[in-house]
Amino acid sequence: MRAVIQRVTGASVVVDDRNTGKIESGLLILAGFEDADAPEDLQWLSGKLVNLRVFNDPEGVMNLSVKDTGGDILVVSQFTLHASTKKGNRPSYIRASKPDVAIPLYEAFLKQVEQDLGKPVQTGVFGADMKVSLLNDGPVTIVIDTKNKE
Repeated sequence: MRAVIQRVTGASVVVDDRNTGKIESGLLILAGFEDADAPEDLQWLSGKLVNLRVFNDPEGVMNLSVKDTGGDILVVSQFTLHASTKKGNRPSYIRASKPDVAIPLYEAFLKQVEQDLGKPVQTGVFGADMKVSLLNDGPVTIVIDTKNKE
């Protein structure tokens, strides 16, 4: 599983002119799934996200997590995170899970994040053409791959 984590002061998702998810201060998570993902990957990444210390404490040091600040999380599925650009100029998405595998992983991930965060998360619509807006705070952007835990 790959995730792009962005600290935001606001983010939203619109599908067919309808707002499907919106947060103020918190994290926007773009999440891509592959067939090799297991429940352990989802659990590890969820725990990492809600406890990632990327918010400023009173001294201005990034020492607080989204959970510490009471912030929100918006999760958007994005298969293009598994793009391979090794050959040619047209990305290949062969590593990205097809919907029959990805949807259950996505739904399980949402449940895990909600459990770890202690409140509901906002979402996009899996597989839809989404318009994602965000105001990146910092900017703080972190990429995590559960197959390459760095």
